[in-house]
Order: sequence, then C-alpha cells, then structure tokens
Amino acid sequence: MLHGRADPSRDGVADYTGRLTEALRAAGTEVLDVPVDPGPRGAVAAARAVRAGAVGVVHLQFAPSAFGFSAWPGAALADLLATRPLVTTVHEYGWWSWAPRIPQRLWDPLERARLLDRETGRLVPRSAAVVTTNAEHERALRERFPAVGVHRLPIPPNVTVVPGTDRAATRARWSVPEYAEVVAFFGFVHPVKGLRYLVDAVARLADEHPRLHLLVLGGFTSLALPADEAAAFRGELTAHVAAAGVADRVTITGHLPAAEVSAALAAADLAAFPFTAGATTKSGALLAALDHGLPTIVTRRPAQGPDAELVDGRTVVVAPAVRDADVLVTALRRLLDDPLLAETVGAAGRELLAGRDWDTLAARHREVYAEVGR
Repeated sequence: MLHGRADPSRDGVADYTGRLTEALRAAGTEVLDVPVDPGPRGAVAAARAVRAGAVGVVHLQFAPSAFGFSAWPGAALADLLATRPLVTTVHEYGWWSWAPRIPQRLWDPLERARLLDRETGRLVPRSAAVVTTNAEHERALRERFPAVGVHRLPIPPNVTVVPGTDRAATRARWSVPEYAEVVAFFGFVHPVKGLRYLVDAVARLADEHPRLHLLVLGGFTSLALPADEAAAFRGELTAHVAAAGVADRVTITGHLPAAEVSAALAAADLAAFPFTAGATTKSGALLAALDHGLPTIVTRRPAQGPDAELVDGRTVVVAPAVRDADVLVTALRRLLDDPLLAETVGAAGRELLAGRDWDTLAARHREVYAEVGR
C-alpha cells in the first residue's frame, strides 16, 4: 500500500488509507505499508521497498496534494513497479495537470493512446485497475481511458456512530442551550467550505428562530491549510462571527476525537455542508452526518453537474453553490419549518449508506486484487 506521508488527523486521504489498511489486515490480507516521499528519491525508495517484499499487488493511493503536487509519483512509480500488477485509487480528479504547460489539444491523443494522463502521469495508463470513490471521477476516467478497468468503490463515513451518547450532556459541554435548534458542520475548516455564508445565514434567521445555534466540528490545520494559514483563517472566521452579531450562537470546537464527533453529531438537529464548489459523496464527513440521521443541506456542484447519487430529490436539501447566504437561509428554513421533511430527508440519508462500511470496502478491494493478480 503506497501513499503519501500526511498525518491522518490532518488529511482525509491519509485517514481513508489507514482505515482501509486496517480493514484489509482484519480480513486476512497482508499489507506492506510504504510511505512515498515526493521527488525522485522517494519514488526509487518506494520501488525498492516493494521489490524487497513478497508483494503480489501494488496499490497506490493517489491525490496530488498527498505528494506535494510533485510530478514524480506519476512520472516514475508506475514504470519502476512494472513487474507487479498496479492498482491506483484516484482521490482527486478532473482539475489538475502535472505538466500544465502542455496544451489541452496534446493531452487528448496521449490519453487515447494510453501513454500519459494529464493528472496522474503514467499511473492510470499503466494500472491493471483504477479505483474511484464517486460517479464524477468514474465518468471522467472512462471518457479518457475506456480500455482501463475502473471500479467505483464508494467510501464509508469517516466517523462511526457511537450508540447511547448523552445528548444533553454533550450540549452542556459545548455551552449549547439544551433546547437549541442545532445546525452542525463537520470537517476540516477551510475557506472553501463556505462557513462564512453559513454564519451569515444563521444571523439572518436569528429573529425567526431565536434558538438557532451553529456547531462547527473540526480543526483548521490540514494538508491543504498549514498551521500559520490555519491560525489566520480561524482568526478571520471568529472575527466574522463577531461582526455578524452571533458570537453567542456559534460554537467552534476545533479538532476532536472520533467518539466526541459522534456524540456532537448525535446532539445536533440538522447538518449543513455549504462547500463553495459543491458537495459530493467523496466527503467522509458529509457521509458521517448522514449516518447519524441528520437532515442535511448541501450545495450543488455547478460546473460538473450535481452528484446524482447524493442529489436525488430525497436524500438532501440542495442549495446552489453561489457563495450567498440567502440560498442557505432558504434551505435552513425549509428544514426548520417542516419537521416531516426533516424526518424524511434524515431517513433517506441513512438509506444511502446501506452497505457502506469498512469491512465491505475491504472485501471489494480483495476482489479487485484477486482479479488483477490473475
């Protein structure tokens, strides 16, 4: 299992990789864990580690950010590991190029010939199988590489539901009023998550819903937002909350252990994920909210089209991703003012997750490994 060196507590792909590795080992698969450093030396060292082990299949977890946006994993690893069947999981796709100076018109023939991929270099073209976590990435991969075997293996929630949590005690811990209408956000807190607009929406609904409270669950420091930038954004968001006049209606917890996240989600009434680029089912945090039965608001992806698995007319309440608090006010009002709708949406979200667990994901990966091994 090849992957970047990110801290799982600060990176979703690293967290996913650790959980999948654990589930595979529990299912009886021997997994050699091989972190890959960016640059040529990292690629060579990873290849040596694989060659030194009794390895039947190589599985690379790929996201450009996991390797510091280095071109070397895509340029060298696939060919250095040419003696082993390669499986590549693509966690990010459809927006990046490791060689941005090459014009679009030149990429199409290279990809049709299965020589190079603008995003993964030699990885996808050389892979015996490619794994993706969502329909959008699957569609893009099949269009570029129709001859490559693509397997869509949806991710499970990244937080397990802890039964029997004390809702009142959890609210008291975070100084949330016992009878508040609590909207939860969960995940790394970045500028692209749209929290400023959600804060403004809470402020605009204050007179209509005087018990409304926003609970922000998640840390600021991550692979995408280093410590200094994270601290600056936390200060900016805190100042925005104060300027909106809702300091007493917004609680920011910072990073929490998974069990405490589960307790906090269980203590909420609904959830909101107002991502500025729109939400998809590759968000483990969003899936965690659905798994806790929370009626959930998401923003629709504008350019690529909505995630059909998520935006199906019953699973979530949808708002356009237009960086505007008004659309979130409308969406919040729908759920807050219609308990039957909230109940229906919460139940549909849970139904979406049927069969999405780490044991099932490990079993499906073992099937892929067996296929490419043959």
